[in-house]
Amino acid sequence: MDTIKLFVINLLCRAKSEKGQTLVEYALIIVLIALAAIVAMKYLGTAASNAYSNAASTLANP
Repeated sequence: MDTIKLFVINLLCRAKSEKGQTLVEYALIIVLIALAAIVAMKYLGTAASNAYSNAASTLANP
């Protein structure tokens, strides 16, 4: 039990001393995820739009 307490206290002390660094790391991760989402939407958007258009025209004219 004491080991767990020491571990948690150690993590909390590190979190306090590395706040700025952690914030920057999270910001970089968010930016990378956003860029990946934008690229995926750009390349898959046209294909998805065509698929929905084909499905709609098939349903309209059976």
